[in-house]
Amino acid sequence: MLTIERCQYIISEIDKHGYIKLQDICHKLNVSESTVRRDLQQLETDGELVRVHGGAQSIQSLKVESNLEEKFSLNTPNKIAVAKAAANLIKPNNVIFLDAGSTTFAMIPYLKLVNNLTVVTNGVNHALSLSENDIRTIVIGGQVKANTKAIVGADSIKSIKNLQFDLVFLGINSINNKFGFSTPDPEEAAVKLAAIHQSRQTYVLADKSKFNQVSFIKVADLNQATIITDKLPVTDSESYKTQTKILEVQQ
Repeated sequence: MLTIERCQYIISEIDKHGYIKLQDICHKLNVSESTVRRDLQQLETDGELVRVHGGAQSIQSLKVESNLEEKFSLNTPNKIAVAKAAANLIKPNNVIFLDAGSTTFAMIPYLKLVNNLTVVTNGVNHALSLSENDIRTIVIGGQVKANTKAIVGADSIKSIKNLQFDLVFLGINSINNKFGFSTPDPEEAAVKLAAIHQSRQTYVLADKSKFNQVSFIKVADLNQATIITDKLPVTDSESYKTQTKILEVQQ
């Protein structure tokens, strides 16, 4: 196979999935690792992709984290539908973790309908809104990120590890059937993973724009959470369904 044909295949797969593994290229094209590494290096030089350990990712998907105002303005009706469905899963007397993020923030108006609820959060804006709605709120310690107003760092991880949650609700930047759940920031990824480990059940809230994307840092595999979404992508929908539970809500 010619170099140009291999490169076209690699670019096509990254366009579809946002990520490709070196071993998958070798197996599919029946070429050596050294050959694939040269191809990836050239494609990176040409600005087509970014090499990462074990493969390559789309440049577009390795995006910087948007601020809260930008997030709130995107896909608002979809986020509200997902948020309402998520809130309906909560039972009286539950202790939940509410991750920083625009879709989890949209859950708050519906939480005041749940009796004797305790909410632990790493979102500064979330904490303020929860208290304004007279919901029992615990804020974890740590450093506040300027753009997302999320509390992160070693202290936040330590706080979470001392707690146990009935349910965890996470926002996410990217979902990929090969790379799993991912986010641009390693500190936010660490907080999300810590919450998953302390939960009886974890839900990831994601509108349809988050699928078939890859961000810089992997948070968890798909089978570590149930996805609540307004719509699965047509491409690879069956692959997602075989790897995790999906709650697809009606708007």
